[in-house]
Amino acid sequence: MVDYNEPAQKVRLLIGDLDTGENQIFDGDQLNGFLTIADGSIKRAAADAIDVIASSEALISKVITTQDRSVDGSKTADALRKHAASLRQRAKEEEDLLDEEPYFMAFSLDANPLAEGEERRYDGRL
Repeated sequence: MVDYNEPAQKVRLLIGDLDTGENQIFDGDQLNGFLTIADGSIKRAAADAIDVIASSEALISKVITTQDRSVDGSKTADALRKHAASLRQRAKEEEDLLDEEPYFMAFSLDANPLAEGEERRYDGRL
């Protein structure tokens, strides 16, 4: 059973690489590589993985028509890249929320606090 609480498995879940057999698109080391490149951001790692899939799709599939079926690799790649862009946007929004400082310092946390109205006088000691 796959543990989707693991970072690499979360990336796998986001990119739709859900085959648990030998047909996985990326192995665990590759997913961990994406996580390393993305500094641990699961959504950014998934976006990078999707970009790799999109590039592969564009290079391999191109436009193929046989009998009554056709495949357009560039359209598929464009759709994948849009998905990757939305993952990056979601990652940025989450990072921006974490960067907002909801607290402010209204008083000093110095080791030697002064009483209200008291002045600090230099007595030659540090």
